[in-house]
Amino acid sequence: MTDMINNEIKNLRGKTVIRPLRGTTLYIAECNVDTRFGDFHAYVFQDLIGKHYIMALTYGKVKDKEKPFYIRLHSSCVTSETLRGSDCDCVQQLEGAMKIISEKKHGILFYLLQEGRGAGYVGKSRDRMLVQASYDQISTFEAYTVMGLKKDHRHYENIPQICDLLGIGNAKFILLTNNPDKIQAMNDLKLEVISTEPLEFESSPFNAAYLASKQASGHLLRSASHSTLRGKSAPEPVPLFKPTIVPNAQRFIYCASYYLPMKPINDEILLTDKQFYEMFKHRPIDYYINMPNACILHYQALRNNRFLIKIDVTNLQKHEEYCRNDPVCELLTTPYWFKIHVYYDIISTREFIILTHGTVSMSHYPIVRLQMESLFNRFPLRHATHRDRLKQSVQLIVRYGVGIILLLADDGRGAGFGAYAVDRMLLERGEVPHSDAARKTICVDHDANDYDGTIALLQNHCPQKKIQLIMNTSSSILKKKACINALADYKFEVKKWLFLQQEEL
Repeated sequence: MTDMINNEIKNLRGKTVIRPLRGTTLYIAECNVDTRFGDFHAYVFQDLIGKHYIMALTYGKVKDKEKPFYIRLHSSCVTSETLRGSDCDCVQQLEGAMKIISEKKHGILFYLLQEGRGAGYVGKSRDRMLVQASYDQISTFEAYTVMGLKKDHRHYENIPQICDLLGIGNAKFILLTNNPDKIQAMNDLKLEVISTEPLEFESSPFNAAYLASKQASGHLLRSASHSTLRGKSAPEPVPLFKPTIVPNAQRFIYCASYYLPMKPINDEILLTDKQFYEMFKHRPIDYYINMPNACILHYQALRNNRFLIKIDVTNLQKHEEYCRNDPVCELLTTPYWFKIHVYYDIISTREFIILTHGTVSMSHYPIVRLQMESLFNRFPLRHATHRDRLKQSVQLIVRYGVGIILLLADDGRGAGFGAYAVDRMLLERGEVPHSDAARKTICVDHDANDYDGTIALLQNHCPQKKIQLIMNTSSSILKKKACINALADYKFEVKKWLFLQQEEL
């Protein structure tokens, strides 16, 4: 820990622990974060006005102020960092910055919950809806203008306050960014930036238009203007609508809906029968399976006239170098399409996110997953439990053809990220034997998720109220009593239980 936090966070007669405060930034907790790029240490803060959390993920010795810190000011992106979306470059920038910081062995990634360039996820989702409804004829920045928003609502006043709390307010920084506005913001906040380094990654057909619009707005991107990629549009037209109250749950306002291109899992590509026969009308699929360096490993027919194709990415990329116009190369950029529905809750003042895949009808029961999120799982962890469970759930839904994912975005089993961070800190320090004891110390319930509100929204997407429900294990049925009770209260019938993990007897 740094000198300042060491001096201020101390036990007073074993009963009180001080939490340092600088400006509007309150220190909450700290813990280790084990990533693919090495061991980071997370300091967690909260802004007392906006109530949002800020993380400072440090690598190396924070006390060593003689060397410049490599830093990244990174704004959250739930769609790419949690939901596997591929229509932006946010997750590449996040992981790329952490990789550089670990290689330099001295730096900080500041993670700010400023979704949608600070406009919030409601603003971001309506931006996406507008852009998709225009078939990418307007940019994200033009969509913000249409909505009466500035192009960027982010602020960074917490950063110098955190630097002061960490004892590095007068240090020198090398800023990892393509955005001149961030350089100016650091200068305005009297933080000494001695140089910058870019974070640029290869574009895809799903984010090419987005990156081009960022370049047009002033971002220092070299490749966006030279991209020859053809953009890919949503699979169906996206209608515009004004925010509307949900009739059977009037605390919620339905704000936006749009399509999310999701990265395929385990290189398994989903095609409709129309896509399949169009792709292989000149050369049968067996041709690519029987090639010396097979581009396709195997495939299977799925219900509802669909096909799942397992590709060898390396071989298919090599094939693309010589046969760029071969339709089979499209498999490299074919996503899973999920539709995102965004609701605003006037009670908790936060967004509820629901993803749907396929069309729910009376002839089959949709697979439903209530997916808990952890902010730490947005980072490239060595073991990302929540992310792995999401991938398993997506696989089940894609193979079946119809499903709904309800994102429980309040970390710490509904108690919030602050509670989860304190829980982690108490466990790491050995002050409690297990998480349940930590939650008693913090004074929060074992499960504080808002299942009533979540299941009320599920009704809008599953009117027949007959579902297949994904649970982690069979014992989860007993542990998630509040969830099971909410389903019963809203007259949902679970026709089949699906378990992500089998428990040993």
